[in-house]
Amino acid sequence: MFKKLDKLVIKAFIGPFFAVFFITVLVLLLQFFWLWIDEFVGKGLSMRIIGKFVWYQSAVLVPLALPIAVLLSSLMTFGNLGESLELVAVKSSGISLLRFMRPLFIVSLFICGIAFSFSNFMIPVAELKSKTLLADIVYSKPAFDIREGVFYDKIEGFSIKIGRKESDSVVHDVIIYERGSNNLQDNFIIADRGIMRVTPNKRFLEFNLKDGWRYQEKGDRFSTQTEFIRIGFKEYIKQFDLSNLGFEERTPDSVNRSNHRMQSMRQLSRSIDSIQRDINRYSEKVKKDIFAVFSFARFLDSNKITSSGAKPTVKRFDELIPDSNLFTVNQKAASVVGSIVLNSEIASTEYITKQRNLRAHKIEWHKKITLSVACLVLFLIGAPLGSIIRKGGLGTPLVVAIFLFMFYFFFNTSGEKYAKENVMTPFAGMWMATFCLLPVGIFLTYKAMHDSNLMNKESYFRTWRKIKAVFNRTG
Repeated sequence: MFKKLDKLVIKAFIGPFFAVFFITVLVLLLQFFWLWIDEFVGKGLSMRIIGKFVWYQSAVLVPLALPIAVLLSSLMTFGNLGESLELVAVKSSGISLLRFMRPLFIVSLFICGIAFSFSNFMIPVAELKSKTLLADIVYSKPAFDIREGVFYDKIEGFSIKIGRKESDSVVHDVIIYERGSNNLQDNFIIADRGIMRVTPNKRFLEFNLKDGWRYQEKGDRFSTQTEFIRIGFKEYIKQFDLSNLGFEERTPDSVNRSNHRMQSMRQLSRSIDSIQRDINRYSEKVKKDIFAVFSFARFLDSNKITSSGAKPTVKRFDELIPDSNLFTVNQKAASVVGSIVLNSEIASTEYITKQRNLRAHKIEWHKKITLSVACLVLFLIGAPLGSIIRKGGLGTPLVVAIFLFMFYFFFNTSGEKYAKENVMTPFAGMWMATFCLLPVGIFLTYKAMHDSNLMNKESYFRTWRKIKAVFNRTG
């Protein structure tokens, strides 16, 4: 009987879980593309490049989508069972809620393992590939994107400005500067209007210009014997080679391999040890760098007791220096002090950078564990809460799940921010959300085991009527 019951619960859970998981990944992908839409549109990217980027970014979003899917699917599963009175029938047969939750608890542990595997093994590779490809799209390989009133200089040897766009192809007030060869003067073209389009093979950007002038200067730019040419035209076709804006030469992945987000836990542990050793040795390094400018250590103290046993009667250091050398000594002292201050500021900045880098590595190390543990914590919240609410479907469970995940996301983001700013330790900051939500899950499980009316509005109405009656009698 218990085996059939376990299969019943798992089957009721698997369907909503996969549906919510894929919908969540899709929503997170759309959110990402919404932020970067300006960098993708109008750049002639092939479907292969876009598909590859979507594949890498989807893998990056898996650990974030799994906790949401576990929370909402567990809410829906136990809400549906409670609404159809199957949960009541199971409890009336003597089976406790903890026993009923046990198969999904094991499934949640399995999902935690999947989330950890993705975070530790898949995410570093996917993050490395996606970030490198995104950098190629946005920075390294800027494609055709000419805006109104802005000079576009990504095409080698040319600078293009468009005064106004009537549509994606019809343009007005076109100015094209062309760098001449052999140190000749720049040439430029001015046209009232034209049609701008990319050739079908994506190789050339073509301008079909109308009613304009072409200005050209021949001769050495440093000589007065130059020839100025002005040509008017009714129609002029100018093509620009776009082959250097493609993706034939990709940036190697090794460029970003040292980033802490693109390392596994083993690599992060080695990096943390290396950075910590460097910080521990930093104080000795700073002493050598800063105090190396002092030369007085090589000399005896000027206030040393003489051989006769009498101390010098000098009260000020200036009295030891002749007036003729006082200005020079003060200048040298000011120079030494300035050098010390500069070296101290550089050392302080470098030390703060090393500490920040160390915290970033520790935060990433803990994040790989906390994102996987979040699946189990949110299940301990969603399952008992669904049995208390007893509402299935996507209505009430979806609202409650969004509210709870926002609560988790707020604590997780705040803890990570506090850890980065050194307000909290990386351990406390990254585990803050788990420590805050785990007691909530235990409390809800306790309430669900005792058939609590926590989410029953009728119980609150009855309590309010009793309180109101007490106030009426005392009044």
